[in-house]
Amino acid sequence: MISEGKQMTEPDDTFRPGATLSRLYPEVRAGGYTRHDGFIEFYTRVNALLEADSRVLDFGAGRGLWATEPLPALHKRLRAFHERVDQVCGVDVDPVVLENPTLASAQVISPGDDLSFEDASFDVVLADHVLEHVAREDAERVAGELLRVLKPGGWLAARTPNKWGVIGLGARAVPNDLHTRVLKRLQPERKAEDVFPVRYSMNTRKHLARLFPEPNELVVYGHASEPTYFGHAAPAWRVAQLVDRLTPPRLAPTLMIFVKKA
Repeated sequence: MISEGKQMTEPDDTFRPGATLSRLYPEVRAGGYTRHDGFIEFYTRVNALLEADSRVLDFGAGRGLWATEPLPALHKRLRAFHERVDQVCGVDVDPVVLENPTLASAQVISPGDDLSFEDASFDVVLADHVLEHVAREDAERVAGELLRVLKPGGWLAARTPNKWGVIGLGARAVPNDLHTRVLKRLQPERKAEDVFPVRYSMNTRKHLARLFPEPNELVVYGHASEPTYFGHAAPAWRVAQLVDRLTPPRLAPTLMIFVKKA
């Protein structure tokens, strides 16, 4: 998700929080992040699973936007784990993955294809805002491949919108062919090439329990970050904040998913 702070970015690539973010979350001025920051919540836990000799697969690695766009320094440190582990490999359906400067190797795959890695190749598989793009007919195969390439005891770490959360409900209310147009209005700085169709076939606790069954260990919890999906309108953010406070945890906008392979 595009940070509201990027609206205020200057050519020196220094992160500066936007006016709405600063007004509603004044703590952002101390360190560049809020008490609800989903990026920090997710990647702090990812880093806790990594060792110096870890091999990581970034599933849906994309162009590595986090490495080139202005982000808070703590975000960049947490995400730059490729500097602290043995190797990070990446795959994506978009050829831009070949331009990702943070990967030791990159491959372009077709949706639902088998991965070209041997069994038990990785200690951690990362899928950050990727599972929502997997089609229903591919979900079981994708889940099986992610588990196959993990070592026993290794972890799949995924962050994705909750199908039954406000983001998931809103996204499914908009036809895929209109997504780019709608996001352009809400997030003018977001590039059209970084918008992909949403499927929501791996985005409920029920889906995940079926796709990653016992004896694998499944950990899922909901999280509500700053409502950056509403663009820069403070009144909309305040409404979203109220909705988040009243929403039961199981319906939180984002699912944090961690699967330990048996």
